[in-house]
Amino acid sequence: MLRPRIIPCLLIHKKGLVKTIGFKNPKYVGDPLNAVKIFNEKEADELMVVDIDASVEGNEPDFQLIKNIASECRMPLCYGGGVKTVEQAQKIINLGVEKVALSSALVENIDLVTKIGSVIGNQSVVAVIDVKKKGLLKKQEVYIHNALKSTGLNPVDFAIKLANNGVGEIVINSVDQDGVMNGYDYSLIEKIKSQVNIPVTALGGAGSLSDIEELIRKFGVIGAAAGSLFVFKGVYKAVLINYPNPKQKFELITNAFGTIVDNE
Repeated sequence: MLRPRIIPCLLIHKKGLVKTIGFKNPKYVGDPLNAVKIFNEKEADELMVVDIDASVEGNEPDFQLIKNIASECRMPLCYGGGVKTVEQAQKIINLGVEKVALSSALVENIDLVTKIGSVIGNQSVVAVIDVKKKGLLKKQEVYIHNALKSTGLNPVDFAIKLANNGVGEIVINSVDQDGVMNGYDYSLIEKIKSQVNIPVTALGGAGSLSDIEELIRKFGVIGAAAGSLFVFKGVYKAVLINYPNPKQKFELITNAFGTIVDNE
């Protein structure tokens, strides 16, 4: 049975774990390896790690850091940041990572989906679509390079194009909701999820487990990713790595579906 996934998303900046608001002002919150160990103990469904420096600075992925994280990680791991070639993607998979996430590279060359997918498998190719409102009309567009550069692309059209080119999963990342913790952009998620037949993960805006429950209630089997929710605690945002325990997760999903689900 396919299930919703609850996914911590860790941002790496200068080799440290950080959190941003609107993709700006990264705040150091700890050591990424320590965070991975804690999420292991808490039996997270999956982990997403994104190096926010690599693409902006034109660097290739930090393979040593990826190796260190993968060797500690006991859950499915998705890595993104600086991946531009088939060879880089293959190397990351060989280090023990299950999925490779791409963003700006796909805007610049969508054929990478087919090329990388033919080597590591399409199910391991993840497209991250960073979406931000632009101008007085608040038109949503696809942005790249930490939301510093607008592409002029419509996020729904781009998602359809990615799906048609064989991408295995789409992560819808709302820049405007990043770090705000007031709920996901459900409207944006609906627009994209209704148009593609591949796994979708939502990121940006989760401030409580209730937000995740609402996401699952609206969309069923979906990836519920969050950053701030899993690294901060309380109104003063004290740094504390956290994740719902098995009982909380079971109750959350059961409440979202409105029926008892298999708890295997």
